[in-house]
Amino acid sequence: MSPPTPENSALAIIDLQNDFCPPHGALAVEGGRDIAPAINKLLEIPFALKLATRDFHPPNHISFASQHSGKNPFVDSHTITSPKNEKETQTTLLWPDHCVQNTPGCELIPELNTSALDLVVEKGTDIRVESYSAFGPPFRNPPVAMSGVDTTLRKHGIEHVFVCGLALDFCVKSTAVDAAEFGYSTYVIEEATRGIDCSDSGRTKARADMEKVGVRVIRLDGLELAAIRK
Repeated sequence: MSPPTPENSALAIIDLQNDFCPPHGALAVEGGRDIAPAINKLLEIPFALKLATRDFHPPNHISFASQHSGKNPFVDSHTITSPKNEKETQTTLLWPDHCVQNTPGCELIPELNTSALDLVVEKGTDIRVESYSAFGPPFRNPPVAMSGVDTTLRKHGIEHVFVCGLALDFCVKSTAVDAAEFGYSTYVIEEATRGIDCSDSGRTKARADMEKVGVRVIRLDGLELAAIRK
C-alpha cells in the first residue's frame, strides 16, 4: 500500500454531538467538547474525503436502558441477536436515551466547522441493532444495516483512514477496528479523541484493542499527518 497522501486519505470524525458533550449531554464524555479545536485544525488538512458520523437513534432504540424493564444505564447489559442470523450476537452496555432523531442532542456541536465536511453519516438508525462503528453493526453474515461508508471510501480511492472524535473506547475504537479489518491503513489521532472511561487503564485498554488489529495511534504532529499537509 502506498504511503498517506492528500489523494488517498480520509478523515472520519466520530459522533461529535451535543449529547456526548458536557455540560448538558445525556451521555456526556468528559472533555468531549474540548477536542473541537484540534478537529477543526484537522479539517484544514487537504484530505480527499472528510466525513462525520452521528448517532441518529429512534426513540425506542434497543441500546436504551429505558426499553428494557428493570435495567439501568451504565450498569446493565443486553445481548442483541442479529435479525438475520441467530448465531451472531453482540452484548452491549445499556445507555441512557441519547442522540434521539430530530432532537438537539443528536446535532453536531456548534464548535465543529461543519462547512468543511464532505459528508455526514447517520448511524444507529435501526431499532433492532447497535452500531458503534461508522461502517455499521457487527453483524456481517449476512450484513445488517450497513452505513455505506466502505463503499464511499472505495469510490474515493481511499487507502488511509484517520479517525478522531467520541468516544475512544466505543465508537472511535469500533470504527478504527472495522476500518483496519476492511483493509484500510488506520490511524487514531490521540489528542482529538476522548473516552467514556477516561482513566489511564481505560485509555490503555482501548489502545491495546486497536493496536491488536493493526490500528496505529498517532499524534497531531506525527509524520503521517505531515505527509498529507504537504
